[in-house]
Amino acid sequence: MGKKVVVFGSYVADLTGTGEHLPRPAETVFGETFRIGPGGKGSNQAVAAHRAGADLRLITKVGKDVFGDLALAFYEKERMDTQFVLVDEEAATGVALICVDEKTKQNQILVVPSACTRFGDRDLRQIEDIIRNADILLLQFEINMDALEKAVDIAKEHEVLIVLNPAPAREVSRELLSKIDIITPNEMEAKALTGVEVTNEESALQAAQVFHRMGIPSVVITMGEKGAFYSGGSGQGMIPARLVKAVDTTGAGDAFNGGLVTALSEGKELEEAVRFGNTTASLSVQKFGTAPSMPYRREIDREEAAADLR
Repeated sequence: MGKKVVVFGSYVADLTGTGEHLPRPAETVFGETFRIGPGGKGSNQAVAAHRAGADLRLITKVGKDVFGDLALAFYEKERMDTQFVLVDEEAATGVALICVDEKTKQNQILVVPSACTRFGDRDLRQIEDIIRNADILLLQFEINMDALEKAVDIAKEHEVLIVLNPAPAREVSRELLSKIDIITPNEMEAKALTGVEVTNEESALQAAQVFHRMGIPSVVITMGEKGAFYSGGSGQGMIPARLVKAVDTTGAGDAFNGGLVTALSEGKELEEAVRFGNTTASLSVQKFGTAPSMPYRREIDREEAAADLR
C-alpha cells in the first residue's frame, strides 16, 4: 500500500444528455440519450484514485435528498470509505448539467455545486485530522474557497504534499498558489492563471515558468489529445496522449488527476506519474459517463504493459 491520499472536493449528480450537436445560444436540440450518475470533480478524482489502487479517503458534502442517497449508495458499492461524506441538512446535493456531442464527443457542463460550497468551521474541525495525517492532498475549485484555503494551511503545516487541480478556472490569490506543490491545469486554466495562451510545448513551458515564479515547484498542464506537459522534479517535457477512440471525454481530466496522485503515492517520479495519468485518462474516455468510466488498476496495468510491447 502506498502513501495516504485525501481528496477534498465536490460531489454532484451528473445529469447527462447526448445529441447530434451541442446547443448554440437560444437553440433547442433534441437529445438521443439521458443518464443520471455520480459526478463532481472531487468525487470523480477520488473514484479514479480508488480504482487505480490508492489508499484513498474522500472528503465531500451532499444534501439530504435523493441525489445524496445516490452518492452514498455508489460509494458503498465501490467499497469507498464514507466517513467523511458529510450531509448538509439544508442545502441540496450539487448537480451538473452535461451536454455531449455524439459526433465529436466534446461536452458543455453547467455545475450547480450547492452543498459543496457550504463547508464551515464545524466541518473543518471534523476533517482536520484526516488532512493532517495524509501524505497527499488533492483539491479542486468546486468547493468554497475559504474552506479550501484552510485545508491548504492545515496540509502545509503538516508537510502534506498539496496537489491543486485549478478547475473550473477562477481567480485565486498568489498567496494561495505559493503554498501549492503541484498544480495541474488544462490549457484554459493555465491561461487564466498565467496569461499565457497554451497551444504547444513551447507555450506550455512559458506558462510553467510563470507558475514556478509564483512559488509552485511542479507543474503539469494537460492538453487533451496533444498530451500533457510537465515541469519540475526530474525535469520537463511533453508526454504524448495515448491515441484511442473516444466515446465520452467528460471526466478525462479527473481520471488523469486521480491516476497522477495514485502514481505519486506509490513513489513514482513526476514524469512516470504523468504517463500513468495519461493511461488512466485514455481508458476513461472509452466509456460513457464520469465516475463509472474510471478504469480499474488491472485495466491500467494491462494497457501500460501492452504499450511497452508496441
